[in-house]
Amino acid sequence: MDRLTRPLAGAEHGVAVIGEGALGSARLSLPAASLAASKPWGMLAAIDVHEADRVRLADPDRIRAFVPAVIDAIGMVAHGPLMLDRFGDDELEGWSALQFIETSSITIHADEVFGRCFVDVFSCKPFDAQLAAALAVECFGGAASVRVLWR
Repeated sequence: MDRLTRPLAGAEHGVAVIGEGALGSARLSLPAASLAASKPWGMLAAIDVHEADRVRLADPDRIRAFVPAVIDAIGMVAHGPLMLDRFGDDELEGWSALQFIETSSITIHADEVFGRCFVDVFSCKPFDAQLAAALAVECFGGAASVRVLWR
């Protein structure tokens, strides 16, 4: 079990350690029953695409086409218009997109300088994270790693 999926230390006593660093531990006080009885609200798929095609990452039309394709493939419904903008300075300049879906949101950050693309899908409705990753690779090239976090 990794640190993202293991139970919070101290949760059984109503105090959960949520982070430790040079300044000590951050603590969150919740009744133990609340922690034990809570169930995830939704899932977050963090999809990191590396060694992607830089030309594809720089193409806003490619991003515009990817968003509805992934929404359809994972069985979601768009809510409102796609927000797509290019901003940042120097190496940090690139395209970012946000699409609300009826069950939450999809965000995309394209980094054509280093050939990376970061796609986050959060939804309270379960979906196939591997399928979303496969579509990202099909659209942008490269290889993807996927991490799923239940929240």
